[in-house]
Amino acid sequence: MKITNKKILVTGGASGIGFALAERFIKDGNTVIVCGRREEVLNEAKTKLPSLITKACDLSIDEERTALYNWISHEHNDLSILVNNAGIQNWMSLKDDDFMQKAKNEIVTNIEAPMHLSYLFQNLPSLTTIMNVTSGLSFVPYSKTPVYAATKAFFHSFTMTLRYLLKEKNIEVIEIIPPALNTDLGGKGIHDFAPPVSGFIESIFEQLNEGKNELTYGFTEQTSKAGSEILTAAFNNLNP
Repeated sequence: MKITNKKILVTGGASGIGFALAERFIKDGNTVIVCGRREEVLNEAKTKLPSLITKACDLSIDEERTALYNWISHEHNDLSILVNNAGIQNWMSLKDDDFMQKAKNEIVTNIEAPMHLSYLFQNLPSLTTIMNVTSGLSFVPYSKTPVYAATKAFFHSFTMTLRYLLKEKNIEVIEIIPPALNTDLGGKGIHDFAPPVSGFIESIFEQLNEGKNELTYGFTEQTSKAGSEILTAAFNNLNP
């Protein structure tokens, strides 16, 4: 599926994987809208990509998600693609005093928000595609990010079901399954060991052009299709 001359919304698109997706979409001749909580990060993104359309929105708040949909439906009712990319990751332990608050924040942002947006945007007549960004941790959880991994496992399952449910509306559902990449997810410096986002983006767009709807890279290419024996071994390796 060659994506060009489309209007696309990328949540959490001012940094990390979301920004890299937005940059590539623009390079391919698309109009891109990104939303995020922090105005300063949105402004920095627009400085780098002047054609970017930005919208401040806190997706952890129900009313702001609805307001985002209403704004799109009135101001950008030719939107073709929704990319559910926004997410937060906390490295935490059950011993942490703020464990439950961090857990709730992840559940709202990583599960409730994209699920709600999918529900809302399915009603946009121009919508043809929903892309959900999950994680390799959907398949092999990491004990230092216990809730994040669980939210991504939920989101992977929901994406599979969503693909079935939206067939009757001719809305394609694509899952993007990144491995650990060198971004600031979880905090600055945590993922410095990981491969750069650039190679991931190139691979993802190659797979899109091939018509695939489950897009993997590196570690996730194997684990997304692995059986229990390989997954158990991967878990033990990741959590020594």
